[in-house]
This record gives sequence, structure tokens and C-alpha cells, in this order.
Amino acid sequence: MKSGTLTCHYMSVTPEPDSALWQKRFWQLLAAVFIARIGVMLLFVNGADLAGDEAYYWDWGRRPDWCYFSKPPMIGWMMGVIGWLTGNAEWGIRFAALLLGTVTLVIIHRIALVLFDAKTAFLTALLVVLTIATAGLNLLLTIDAPLLVCWTLGLLLFWFAAQKPTCNVRWLALALVIGIGTLSKQMMLAFPALMLLFAAVSREDRALLRNPRMWVAIVAGMAFIIPVLRWNQEHAWITLEHTKHHFDTKELGVGRWIGRTLENVGLQALIYTPVTFVALVAAMLAAIKQRKQVTRPVLFLLLASAPALTCFAVLALRQRINPNWPAAFFVPAFVLAAAWMRGLLPTKANPGWQKWSLRVGGALVVILHLLLVIVFATDLKGINKLASIRGWREAGVEAQKFLDQVPRRGKTFVMALGHRYHAAQMAFYMPSHPRVYRWEPSGTVQSQYEIWPGPEERIGDDALILLPSEEEEMTLSPEVADAFEKVERLENIRIPLGQETREFGVYLGHNLKSWKAVGTK
Repeated sequence: MKSGTLTCHYMSVTPEPDSALWQKRFWQLLAAVFIARIGVMLLFVNGADLAGDEAYYWDWGRRPDWCYFSKPPMIGWMMGVIGWLTGNAEWGIRFAALLLGTVTLVIIHRIALVLFDAKTAFLTALLVVLTIATAGLNLLLTIDAPLLVCWTLGLLLFWFAAQKPTCNVRWLALALVIGIGTLSKQMMLAFPALMLLFAAVSREDRALLRNPRMWVAIVAGMAFIIPVLRWNQEHAWITLEHTKHHFDTKELGVGRWIGRTLENVGLQALIYTPVTFVALVAAMLAAIKQRKQVTRPVLFLLLASAPALTCFAVLALRQRINPNWPAAFFVPAFVLAAAWMRGLLPTKANPGWQKWSLRVGGALVVILHLLLVIVFATDLKGINKLASIRGWREAGVEAQKFLDQVPRRGKTFVMALGHRYHAAQMAFYMPSHPRVYRWEPSGTVQSQYEIWPGPEERIGDDALILLPSEEEEMTLSPEVADAFEKVERLENIRIPLGQETREFGVYLGHNLKSWKAVGTK
């Protein structure tokens, strides 16, 4: 072995004569799943509006910046590009989610193929496809979609770089992916720790700790966070303050504590399907038990999953964990589980694990998609649980009619009261896509709308004010009403949603006299 290099050592698995067949089967599976999901996507677009966060991120995309209230900038930038390419079409956002989910699946398959063999790679992809988590990832565009692309690609590139540590191009590509991931979600900042852990534990890779290329890749990748930090410095570290709220805890009785802890485990078991979830844990435990005998690829996957997932399990003992938080660390666990089921670990799995993981996962995913078809193809879409993602399109059209009839159309802005989703949904679903302002009664920054300039930049203009029905008696707050020379009550917007109704009181404020900007005393 040459000085400063590592030999290309893969797990000693005899190449399968039918490797090409299994790769062909993967591409057939991918095509079938993609086509099926296109159909589900179109059905979903026809029967449901954007989720609140999707509309909120879309509004971010209209004002590109280096960071936003609660997230790094990538989701806003993506939404801006999607809106520009598709004319702010709802299907464009849905299709982007599907496309990113598909790319992630291809990369996961590639990781398993490089580390093991084609049959293991196919099984990995199949296990991933047959989860509720993957179905959701391909329907809703959130910050997890770009993060998972970057995380999985980062795993693959780091393995390639470790195989040929003198190759500058591989380290440069890895640095770029770490950087883009960092701009997607803060979780990517944990990726360098994964790299260092593997280099420290794997005997064959300890030379990486002395390799300046790895350190340059880490520093260069993490340097992408600098403009985000500068933005936060200019905005009182608002993203950090928001993130801290995720770790707030409150005292619970023993019964409620047990319930919350079981809820955390139950949600993970549900979205990854129960048998598969247990198989993931069992595979990690099997690798830990035989850690001195495992091969380098198995060690890589184990270190990329088990330590972080253990930390989340401990954290779940003190607070509620959002199911998406540990998602990136489950990716290598899926590859590890597939290898375990295939007998590629020192401790071999019982054949029943693979059989029942696929059967139960397949059954749950089929049931989920059948439910989506039944719900969105029938009147069942009017059930209460779906009210939050329905009725916005119709409400936006009705609000636009009021805006088109105001006496000073060019001098009238739109303001939505209540939750930030009200402003975001109206901005998206009003056909003219107006700039929608929001009033925050606390006078503090609670969303991106309070970071952007508020109605104080519209002094002298009129305002079409939308007051949601959940506000008490649908009466304007004196703080809002007194800011105008006169406030005129118009009609209501009422959109029936089965047993629910989406309703807004509509007011016209004449001549904004003054407005107290958020944060001013």
C-alpha cells in the first residue's frame, strides 16, 4: 500500500452472476413506483391544497435571502425556482417532492450496490419504498427532501473519497454536498462528526485523520453556514431562538411521560412500518454485538446510524421528538438491515425478517394509497382531519373578488390575521398572488412575516383585511381598527368543507394612518 493511500477494500462477497438482472429489476421497480406516484400526486393535487408549511415556504421563495425565520435558505430558493419554472403551479411543488424522493432512492440503491451487491441493493430499495415515510416524502415538499438527497449523496461520496483519499475531486464534491446540505437543514452540520467518527474507529481509515483533504472538505462544507450566521446576527439570532423551542420540556406525571415516550417509538414504528422498524433495530444490534468481526462497509453503516439514533432515543425520554428529525440516520440503517437479511453480517437473520418486513410494509403502503384514492375520489375528503389542507383555493378566489372591487386597487394591500398559514395560503391561492401582510398581536417576531417589513411601509394605503373565523366573534382588534381612518365591514367568505367551514370576515380599512412595526417600543 502506498503511503497516504488506502487500498480499495470492499466486503468479500462473491459477485453474483445475475447482478445485471437485479439492477434491471431495480430500474423496473423505480419506473413502476414513479408512474404510480405520479397518479397519486395528480389525485392529491386535485383533492387537497398545499399544506401550510408548503405555502409558507413558497412565500419565502418570492423574497430570496440567506436565511429565514426558522430554516436555512435552500427550501425558499427551491420554491422560488419551482414557482418561476411552473408559473406558481401547485403541481410543480408536488412534482419537485416526487423528483427529490426518487433521486434519494436511486442514491440509496447505489450505496448498497457499492458496499455489497445488486441483490442487497434491490432489497434495500424495496424496503425503503414499502414505508409510509417514503410515501409522505414524495407527496409533500419540506426541508427534509433536499436534506435527504444531500445526506445520502454525502454518504456515497465520503465512501468514495475514503476509497481513494488522494483524489481531490472526490473531496471537493463531498465539500460541495455538505455545503448544500447545510443550506438545506441544520441537521447536515452533524455529517462531519460522522466522518470523523468513522475515521477514528475504522483501523483501515485512521490515516484519514492525517489527510488534509478531509479536513479541507469539512471546513469548506461547513463554511456554507457563514452567510446564514451573518443573517442571524443581523436578526437577533432568531433562527437559533426558534430552534431552542424544540428542546423545551415540561414536567409530566409518570403516566403521561410513559405515554409520550411510547408515542415517540410508535410514530417511528408506524412511518417505517412495524416489522421493518424492529428489523432495523435488530440489524444494528447484531452489528454491535459482532462489532469486532464486521467488515468495513458494515462498520461504516453502523457508525452512520446507531450512535445518532441512540441519542434520539435518549432524547425521547425527556421530550417529544418530531418523526422527521432522525430520518437521515435511518438511511444507512436500511442498507444495514438489507445486508443482515441477506446473511452478509456475522450474525445471520432469520428468513422470516425479510419475508414479513416486505409483507407488512407492502400491505400498509397499499392500504395507505387505497385510502388516498378513496378519500380524494369521494366525498370523504370533507372529513374534519383534512380540513386544514382544503378550501384554500376557493377562499383565495373569493378573496380576489373582493380585492378586484376595492375603490383604490393600486393602493390596497392584503392583510391576513391569525396564524401565519392564513397569510401564506392567501398569498398562494389568490390568483394575483399579492404580497400578504400579517398582524402579530404579541408584537414580537413569531414568523417570517414579522421579519419582513410590515404595513408600516404602506402608510396612506387601504387594506383588505381577512379575519379568520377562529378569532373571537370575528371582530377586529382595536389595535388594527384604530390604525385606519375608517374600517368598513364587507361580507364573509364561507367555504363548506363537509362538517367544517373555512370562513373569513372581510374588512376594508381606509387610509392607514400609522402602524407599529414589530420590535419597536
